[in-house]
Amino acid sequence: MIRAVIFDVDGTLVDSVDLHARAWQDTLSEFGKTIPFEDVRFQIGKGGDQLLPVFLSPEEIASSSKEIEKRRGEIFKEKYLPLVKSFPMVRELFMRVLADGKRIALASSAKGEELQAYKALANIDDLIETETSKDDAEKSKPFPDIFEAAIKRLGDVTTEQAIVIGDTPYDIEAAGRIGIRTIALLCGGFPADTLGGAVAIYQNPADLLARYDLSPLA
Repeated sequence: MIRAVIFDVDGTLVDSVDLHARAWQDTLSEFGKTIPFEDVRFQIGKGGDQLLPVFLSPEEIASSSKEIEKRRGEIFKEKYLPLVKSFPMVRELFMRVLADGKRIALASSAKGEELQAYKALANIDDLIETETSKDDAEKSKPFPDIFEAAIKRLGDVTTEQAIVIGDTPYDIEAAGRIGIRTIALLCGGFPADTLGGAVAIYQNPADLLARYDLSPLA
């Protein structure tokens, strides 16, 4: 029996994946790295600690990673955060989950400040029992730290009693490492053939809500 639903946020609840990719692309360009948009986009879902080693050498990581991540945060907040929008029917999906007797947690690689903005956009702050952000994980997805933190905060819920809803292969891998199943959504832009291991795939929160009674949540 599923007792808790753990939601990823970027690309799952809010339409932000392209914007994060642009912010990383802009930032890396400032530091002399010209990276194709699609290459950056495929890494979104990871935190900077896992994304930067794809594009930078160990020496560049050691000398510049903190400065790059700080600058990325500034660019995203100033240029792209105002453009983020919630996907439709997120609040209604959360209300359906709660009406079904399940608990809700958020587990995001976003910074705490970004996460607060996303909750406001989706109008879900009053429906969430607990949340974890980048600040609660030593390593970001595809490492399981963020989901382990969410399970710990839920208290008496086991990994077998929880399910993750996410949009990237990194959500599926991270959750799977600690035995949590994942429902995948396509609204983050990752093709279905990259989402192997998901127990079910839906278009977006509205699609999952429309088919809730036949979904793994039920």
